[in-house]
Amino acid sequence: MLFIFTAIACSLAAFCYAEFSSLVPVSGSAYTYSYVSFGELFAWIIGWALIMEYAIGNIVVAISWSGYFSSLLTHLHIPALGFPDGIHLPAWSGIDYFSAKRAFESAAANPADTTILNSEGYLAWISAPAVAGIKIIMDIPALVINILITWLVYRGIKETRNASNLMVAIKVSVVIMVIALGISYVDTDNWTPFMPEGLGGVLAGVSAVFFAYIGFDAISTTAEECHNPQRDLPKGMMYAIIICTILYILIALVLTGMVNYTELAVDDPLAFVFSRLGLDWISGIIAVSAVVAMASVLLVFQLGQPRIWMSMSRDGLLPKAFSRVHPKYGTPGFATIITGLTVGVPIFFIDMNTVVDLCSIGTLFAFILVCGGVLMLQKHTDLPRKFRVPFINGKFIVPVLYLITTVYVGFYQREWAHENLNPLHNVEAIPMFIFFIVFAILAFYSAVRNLSLIPVLGILTCLYLMAQIHLKNWIGFTIWLIAGLIIYFGFSYKNSKLNKARLQS
Repeated sequence: MLFIFTAIACSLAAFCYAEFSSLVPVSGSAYTYSYVSFGELFAWIIGWALIMEYAIGNIVVAISWSGYFSSLLTHLHIPALGFPDGIHLPAWSGIDYFSAKRAFESAAANPADTTILNSEGYLAWISAPAVAGIKIIMDIPALVINILITWLVYRGIKETRNASNLMVAIKVSVVIMVIALGISYVDTDNWTPFMPEGLGGVLAGVSAVFFAYIGFDAISTTAEECHNPQRDLPKGMMYAIIICTILYILIALVLTGMVNYTELAVDDPLAFVFSRLGLDWISGIIAVSAVVAMASVLLVFQLGQPRIWMSMSRDGLLPKAFSRVHPKYGTPGFATIITGLTVGVPIFFIDMNTVVDLCSIGTLFAFILVCGGVLMLQKHTDLPRKFRVPFINGKFIVPVLYLITTVYVGFYQREWAHENLNPLHNVEAIPMFIFFIVFAILAFYSAVRNLSLIPVLGILTCLYLMAQIHLKNWIGFTIWLIAGLIIYFGFSYKNSKLNKARLQS
């Protein structure tokens, strides 16, 4: 259910991305689209949010790749080379410093807790070498893959495209194989109850599921390297969402049908399920494909970030070095190197579990502004673009949806409303309270200004998904935006093209 709901939200946003990509076929993604719609300040805000989205996304994927790669090595039994039981990397080489330190401190406070004493973090701390009294703990596989991907992206779009196409072909083939082989092992009793934790439990997984969809945003950052961006980008984004949604739903149904959902809380569920059924040879194939799949995701993210910085630099919002194009490779070389450093340095100390929600909230915020941008362009029917969001008048539909929602909540979900819509009673209710305020505003303006239904629904679905993310992540995101505004008014505003044009006039 969550895959379907998330796919709908992303599809609505993708329609808006598609219209902008056909109107403004240049690099920059939501940053460029916001610049056209709302002006420089909003463009900076969304560009700053996208920096967080891509940087954190890259960090998460690099750390995840490290886990899959380390797991794969343990299954490589090579007696001839001295590895009869697989290759086991030292515990201190696959975790960040502060996670290991916290585990050690926790063990010191709870010396009888065997779970902590056997944890990866504690073992990493006690086994790590030290230099001048400082423990050497770092996620080496994550750092290595980050360096390799950065080098590949630096070399050029052609090399990146070829590598990405190969990786995607491998992982899609394996997913199809898993679905085809696993369907015969499905026990429909495992689907009962279908939503064991109810709708609330389903929506609790928003950030994790939504993270699987944000790749289509990166497609729009490669506009200047497409042969026909006005035609290819809209198609590419829509096809990507449709294909991914179908595969996600099928693989989720197969996995939860093969074993009970309670057994799937593992790092590598695909390999685990087939290994549990005695099909270890399939588990080996899946382990290899997982490493390839995670590398392809990192490649896409690493490709997108420098091109956003390049667009911001061209507008004077970042130093000129970010917009320099390599004379030989034709890539934003400096921005690509900085991207690699932005991802590589935090790998030393960031715990993946603390940043996934921030990545999702930044992406959803970008989607909302892009949908809002299409509403702003609604009156500019003379602007040339090969793709337009189909216009469906929301004059009556949006107000009616708001009325139905409020009546249902008010009469049938009073207890839920008291818990989740009253910030005075529960501060965690603030995001959902904001959602209903925005819903009311959009309902009003839809009635008086005939707003287009698809971008309005895009705003509402993305904001609803944002409202499912914990308040602490909203606070963290707000702090990030405030830091960005300080940089904007301290540097970017004075050096922007628009400000220089105002001074000259």
